[in-house]
Parts: sequence; C-alpha cells; structure tokens
Amino acid sequence: MAIDEKAVAALSDRVLGPEHKGLPPAAWGRTVREFLATEPFLDGFETPMLTLDRAALTTNLSVMGDWARAAGVRLAPHGKTTMAPQLWSEQLAGGCWGITLATVWQVQLARAFGVSCVVLANSLVDPVGLRWVAGELARDPGFEFYCWVDDVAAVALMDEILAGEPDGVRVPVVVELGGPHGRTGARTGADAVAVADAVQRSRRLALAGVGGYEAALAHDRGAEGITTIRRYLDELARLHRAFADGGRYAARAIVTAGGSAYQDLVVEYLAGLADEQGAQGVPTTVVLRSGAYLIHDDGFYAGISPLATDRADRPLRSAMHVWARTVSRPEPELALLDAGKRDLPFDLGLPVPQRVTGTAPPCATVTALNDQHAFVHLPGGTADDLPVGSVVRLGLSHPCTAFDKWRLIPVVDDADAARPSVIDLVHTFF
Repeated sequence: MAIDEKAVAALSDRVLGPEHKGLPPAAWGRTVREFLATEPFLDGFETPMLTLDRAALTTNLSVMGDWARAAGVRLAPHGKTTMAPQLWSEQLAGGCWGITLATVWQVQLARAFGVSCVVLANSLVDPVGLRWVAGELARDPGFEFYCWVDDVAAVALMDEILAGEPDGVRVPVVVELGGPHGRTGARTGADAVAVADAVQRSRRLALAGVGGYEAALAHDRGAEGITTIRRYLDELARLHRAFADGGRYAARAIVTAGGSAYQDLVVEYLAGLADEQGAQGVPTTVVLRSGAYLIHDDGFYAGISPLATDRADRPLRSAMHVWARTVSRPEPELALLDAGKRDLPFDLGLPVPQRVTGTAPPCATVTALNDQHAFVHLPGGTADDLPVGSVVRLGLSHPCTAFDKWRLIPVVDDADAARPSVIDLVHTFF
C-alpha cells in the first residue's frame, strides 16, 4: 500500500470554518463533502483565492508519468511542494515510486497518511526524529526509507544517537554529492568516498545509494549553467559505479537527483544506471525527485523546465492561479489588489496579470507587493481600467512558496471557463 486511501478520503469529513481563508461563510460548519454537494462556483468565494485547475493537474500527471516511464526512471516527487496528501495520493496512483520530503516532521506527516516509501532529501541528525525513524523501520518491515549523509562527523553522530536502539535496525543512507558554492553535499568525490567508508564501519547505518540536487549549482539554461550540471551528473554517475563495483552497497541501491529544471539532463546521465534486476551488478533504481511538475507555473519553471511549452511536444501547464480584486484606484496608472505577500509567491518572480473582469492595458504588470496588497502598474491607463471591484487572475511563479500560504485550496474544473466551478478542496499541511 503506497498510501492510506481511507485516511486521505477522511479529509472530506473535515468541518470548514473561518480559519480557511477565502471560503464563504455559507461553507462554515459544513464538511467538505457537504459543501461540495452544493455545487459552488468560484465567484461565490472571497478574494484573494488560490485555485488549482483540474484539467491542468490531470495533464501534468500524464505528461510527467509518461515521460519518466519512457526514460526508464522512477518518480519520487518532492512532497514539500504541496504538502497535500490528496495530491500525493494522485501521484502515487499514477505510478510514482515514493514521495520525497525535506524534514523529519514532513516524514511523520506522510507516515500518518500511510506513505510507505519516503526519500528524506536531507541529513537527519535530530535525535528525536532519527530515533523515531529507527522505531518506524523496526515496527513496519514494509516501510522503505532513505535519508542523506554528507559528512563523516554526521555518520558518527547518527551512530551515537542510535546506540540505544534495537540491534538489527539499520537506517538506509544515501551519500550526497554536492559541488562548489552549492548547498549541502560532499564537495568532492574523495570526500564522498570517505563518507561511504564511515557508513560501512557503522553498526547502525546501511549504504543505500548516491544522490544530490543538481539545481543548487545553476539557475538557468545558459551554456555555463548547463555545463556545470553536466559535470556534476557525470561525477555522480561515476561515484555510483565506483561504489557498485567495489561491493559497497548493503543490498539494492538508488541513484537519485532531479529537481524540476534539469530532469532531461538527469535522465541523459543517470537513466543508463537503472538495473532493477541486478543483471549488471547490484540492483539499482534511478529516482527522479521533481516536485514542481504537478503544479508547474507561469514563471520560473515555465522558463526553465525541459517540459515547458516551447521545449516539449506535450508540455506541462500551470495549474495554479490567484484571483484578486481591485480595492483602490488612487492614480490613473495604479491599481491596488487585495492580495499580497501573505497570499502570493514572490521569491522567484512577481505575479503576472492574465485575465480580468473589465478592461486593462495589455502591458499591465505587478510591480510590488505589500503584506496584503499588490501594486499593478497600468501604463497609459485610465479610470475605466481595472475599476474597483474588478477581479484579476494572476499567473504565479514557484509552487513551493505558493502552497504554504493556504490551508485549503479550491480545485476548479477549468480556470479558463467563463464561470469556473469548484469541484474539490485540497488540504495542505504546513
């Protein structure tokens, strides 16, 4: 069982209330199921409101699933992007191998929903969390778990923390390879080998693979960035081959990389390592951890993903939008919307006006955000553009910092419809 479907379905029995931003008072006191039975329309909700587009979600699930299968790699999408078990369930049902997470608390939430295969793409040296993981592995033989390690000192600390745990429980660890000026990860192949040596001496850990995050080393598709990514992935592949040829792995191995920006390069360099049956040596699973593909965006990922509109025959589509209302028109070329930093992602680009009720110049742009307001510049605008009360649909950049601002997100049938219907409500856990 990849996830506990009963636990996911039980979210429909949760009672709605004013703590759910943007929901109309007519929903308060009703369960999700009861409210959806009223067949609500989006224009009956308050603004601002983040929505998901069902048609785009379905497309993205299919596009990425087919692409990964054709490439011969497994998907363990990064669940921190949405922290939404309902969406994890869809991804797992669509063939994903597991769920990736970033903190042990996120792993604990996933286990509460019965997720049976987890990649913790981070080091785990928190004593409480590490002992809990060891306990879960002892309690449930069907729980498949991996975490990162990138330092000999971290190996020693993990051994110390686990010293009192039952004999026979070994926590599977993946040696993380990093790069100069990157994030975490051993900085050289020699450093990674030293970490692997320490793991093999450990009585509490088991060497289970190699991995890393190539997107920490580049942020565009320019020649220099692509060259950096290629060198990194080549070194990661060589590190795995050295470990496999040296008999270092305890049993099976995973090789894992891949955000949502360079997964084509990950496949180019790592897919050939996949050897599920061990015909060429140790059984090896290549795991792609792309997290943003399900939601995609109209900003950063739309510009860099290999599955973007201008790079793929079957492109991903942005499945998220925020709907905001004009609350002030203090100057001819300025409109203020009722959505700000508390509602909108802004770390990888500002929102983009896409669709309005009424009129607006085609070059209208969001120029700044306050906590609760967006500043829209209307070059050459008049008092008739974006009148007070008009609603603007905003395209967004970076789903990871969009979802964390919302406890409950309506799913509409079609964000391009004249009057979108709300057909589901997705709970997030941040």
